[in-house]
Amino acid sequence: MSAAPDRVPDAPPSAAPAWADLAGQEAAVGQLSRAAAADNPTHAWLFTGPPGSGRSNAARAFAQALQCEQADPADRGCGQCHACLTVKAGTHADVKVMATENVSYKIDEIRELISLAQDRPSSGRWRIFIIEDADRMTERATNVLLKAIEEPPARTVWMLCAPSPADVLVTIRSRCRPVGLRIPSVRSVAELLVTRDGLDPDLALFAARASQSHVGMARRLAADEGARQRRESVVHLPLRIQATSDAVALAKELVEVTQAEAKASAEVRNAEERAALLRALGLGEDEKVPAKLRHHVKRLEDSQTARNKRSVHDTLDRAMIDLTGLFRDVLALQLGTGAELVNEHLRDDLASYAHAAPAERTVARIDAVATARRRLAGNVPALLALEAMATSFLPDRILDRRPGDWA
Repeated sequence: MSAAPDRVPDAPPSAAPAWADLAGQEAAVGQLSRAAAADNPTHAWLFTGPPGSGRSNAARAFAQALQCEQADPADRGCGQCHACLTVKAGTHADVKVMATENVSYKIDEIRELISLAQDRPSSGRWRIFIIEDADRMTERATNVLLKAIEEPPARTVWMLCAPSPADVLVTIRSRCRPVGLRIPSVRSVAELLVTRDGLDPDLALFAARASQSHVGMARRLAADEGARQRRESVVHLPLRIQATSDAVALAKELVEVTQAEAKASAEVRNAEERAALLRALGLGEDEKVPAKLRHHVKRLEDSQTARNKRSVHDTLDRAMIDLTGLFRDVLALQLGTGAELVNEHLRDDLASYAHAAPAERTVARIDAVATARRRLAGNVPALLALEAMATSFLPDRILDRRPGDWA
């Protein structure tokens, strides 16, 4: 692996702990920390950025800073007070995070949020509603939300997350304050893993590259050898396909690998969140939860159950991103761009693979992965979508055979 990256500061030294996971987002951190220190922050926000940029992390960090119990506005987002800890654990009574495992939000879900928004904060300074994947709202659901954003109840803050402003209806977009996030650099993610998590610099740099600067995924790859092995299985799949039978078998293997990764990832994250919640409630890990506090644990468990249903799809989609990165590496070698590879540790293997086919074939394979992602998003059975994709990875000597040659 390569040497440790040069130091790239991720945020000003005075940045509060709530912003610690927002690597390379200095502009957004500055904007949000100033808003959190104000007496009357804007009541509606739209967080946009490509996958891996940390949209929902930024919204949650902002919620921490808004609810923080520190008296000094400059210290909001301390990460240590009860409010910060419960917001981070997802159990703060006045912070509601909505996500969906469905193609779109149900209109009744949005109406329920609007009804909750009429209540005054029970313990925090604000009632905060975070809607992840706001681009999944139908036009009807968006119009229902519009009224609440146009005439917000006192002490209520709405935070919507979407890939880009264009993914949200203009009527909503025009009433929200925008926060634009970007994919952080590989060096800034590696630096974060080294300084925050104490990871080995070489391993941190590998994880930052392999994750394509996705902070959460980079941390998991660096900390979990099993996750690294499962990712290696995914990116080696195209290199192993020599016949149609291989394509079918490896499509099945890809489904199994991603299911195992989703389960392992969920177990680790769920355990960390439960431990954090118990600490926030002043309980030991093995201590029995008193009856009056059980609703906090139940709320967390319900949230985790809903998220676990989405995790298999999200992990499979992540595998598609890894395969796209692999073929972009191949294309970079074929075109001689000199660009740093996502899979730098596989350079020799990828160079051999690149010499075995023209660049046009690699572009077609990238398109095949993109098609598989669309099919999976449209609820096509995973195995069928992946088998069709995997056949495009067959060697040229098979793909170029004429129909008569199969006899």
